[in-house]
Amino acid sequence: MKENTNEMLLVFDSLPANEGLARITAASFCTQLNPTLEEIADLKTAVSEAVTNCIIHGYENQIKKIEMKLYYREQVLYVDITDHGVGIMDVQKAMEPMYTTKPDKDRSGMGFTFMEAFMDEVEVESETGKGTTVHMKKTIGR
Repeated sequence: MKENTNEMLLVFDSLPANEGLARITAASFCTQLNPTLEEIADLKTAVSEAVTNCIIHGYENQIKKIEMKLYYREQVLYVDITDHGVGIMDVQKAMEPMYTTKPDKDRSGMGFTFMEAFMDEVEVESETGKGTTVHMKKTIGR
């Protein structure tokens, strides 16, 4: 029996308008797994937070490329969102609720907290000066 698998890669400019594109693309890709409306909403929120972090923090509002890789194996959906920006000096600290490096920009510091709440797993890889990848995983149709 053939394994149920598929993958895609979307590369887009770090424009705020493209956050919606990333959300819709992730939701559309996920429909192949027959998700619930709640699972789609969770995915869209997590993707939105990760992409917004790339725009605001990774690239500090400069226009560069964001990569979103989506793939699934059976009913497990994987989402990797990557920027090649400034990186995160202290990932553990950045993932603490309410922590923000941009309080003057009305950032709540809840991005990673939301990602963790809406996905089953969230891991962050980052290197200062080289960029950040957020790896998220969610089982669809439990």
